[in-house]
Amino acid sequence: MHPDIATYHTAQTDADRAICELLEAHISLALPEAEGKVWHAHPVWFLDGNPVAGYHKLKGCVRLLFWSGQSFDEAGLKDEGSFKASQVRYTDVEQVNLPDLQRWLGKARDIQWDYKNIVKRKGRLERLN
Repeated sequence: MHPDIATYHTAQTDADRAICELLEAHISLALPEAEGKVWHAHPVWFLDGNPVAGYHKLKGCVRLLFWSGQSFDEAGLKDEGSFKASQVRYTDVEQVNLPDLQRWLGKARDIQWDYKNIVKRKGRLERLN
């Protein structure tokens, strides 16, 4: 685990830390080739410089975000923003459905939009795979 992610976890309440630690463990296991680091103040995992998954403490919950999640065709994820991101929110570690999480993480590797070059393309996203 990246030291900045560990620091992020220690700043959370016990309940939120349990959620964050569970998410980190499963993301790291499912995406061992991904680079995990704190980016824009929260843990994010990148494949070839492209953000694919991350989580963030919000008021009252921990939000798990998949940058290309709207293309996953998954009922358990809700659209987030105007790009291709989707999310799920947790208030208790028991809410994390591990089979769903594993499936979503597999799709995060296989289905990606090119966020790495979004500025160069002036806000236009292209599908990588």
